[in-house]
Amino acid sequence: MLSKSQISFIKSLHQKKYRKENGIFIIEGIKSIVEFIQSSYQIHSIYYLAQYQSLLPSLPANIKLFEVNNAELDKISTLQTPQGIIALVHIPKSAVLDLNALKGSFSLVLDGIQDPGNLGTIIRTADWFGFKNVICSNNTVEVYNPKTVQATMGSLSRVNTFYLDLQELLSQTKLPIFGAVLNGNSMYKTNWGNEGLVILGNEGQGISNEVMNLITNPVTIPRVGGAESLNVAISAAILCADINRNLQK
Repeated sequence: MLSKSQISFIKSLHQKKYRKENGIFIIEGIKSIVEFIQSSYQIHSIYYLAQYQSLLPSLPANIKLFEVNNAELDKISTLQTPQGIIALVHIPKSAVLDLNALKGSFSLVLDGIQDPGNLGTIIRTADWFGFKNVICSNNTVEVYNPKTVQATMGSLSRVNTFYLDLQELLSQTKLPIFGAVLNGNSMYKTNWGNEGLVILGNEGQGISNEVMNLITNPVTIPRVGGAESLNVAISAAILCADINRNLQK
């Protein structure tokens, strides 16, 4: 049985302030938890219903294990329908982005993304298409938000995420800077080459003016029907797919 202090501590991690203060975030679901166990992330503790223990792989001795009941799980879960198992994971120290490491590949750059589900889906999409790095503006939603983590479906364990001043980054790089805009060159006529940064903007406002001025290659997904706009995560998937198609020619 969990103590009141344990429950209180886990529930506090539902909030960004306490995730940052304690350096710990929450993941839920056996598939995602197994992927984080097998990654470079450090697991703090795992809370599970009895039937989930046999689904866990071999664990390091320093991971704390707690069997819980349904009532306790309901209290600590961030989900309306808990998935039977929760892990607390240490937030890694912020890595310094090496600009040279971006050469010879494509990276997604997110300017002011606010919806945690969109961010999580973009990270999952990046993982699917083999993009190793997702670079976020400082005003993009927190990657360790439970809704973001849930939406990545474990892909966060394999994709590097960075929070940076985008103006500074884009001013320093010599890579092509592609920007998803409404009035750019058709994606189908774009010469993607074999490396670059692909910028996607805020759900409502698009790419900020400061970042827009640094784009070298404005790109548009051609519209055929009457929809006014595309969801930013959908746009990311379409662009990633087209980049990969060109790389495989």
